[in-house]
Amino acid sequence: MPKKSFSELISSPGMPVLVDFYADWCGPCKTMAPILEQVAAQHQGKLKIIKVDVDRNQAAAQQFRVQSIPTLILFHKGQPVWRQAGVVPAPQLTQALQAFIS
Repeated sequence: MPKKSFSELISSPGMPVLVDFYADWCGPCKTMAPILEQVAAQHQGKLKIIKVDVDRNQAAAQQFRVQSIPTLILFHKGQPVWRQAGVVPAPQLTQALQAFIS
């Protein structure tokens, strides 16, 4: 299967896409990982979560002006509709996503 471009990944039809901009060496990013897994499990089939390593994908990080990590950006129909830098607790993240998840 060919690797999809970032723009293809974020314009998933009918489903919002949450992008986690992270790096392997980032402590807070490691804290965010299990929170994202929990949120993904809660919203299975309604939300797509992709992780983007800023060291390997600098163009995507620059395109969305990611200056600190972790940064979460929610895309709906390919457009950024919500973003948050830093660790976001699961209840707060779920609340922010609620408006976009049908």
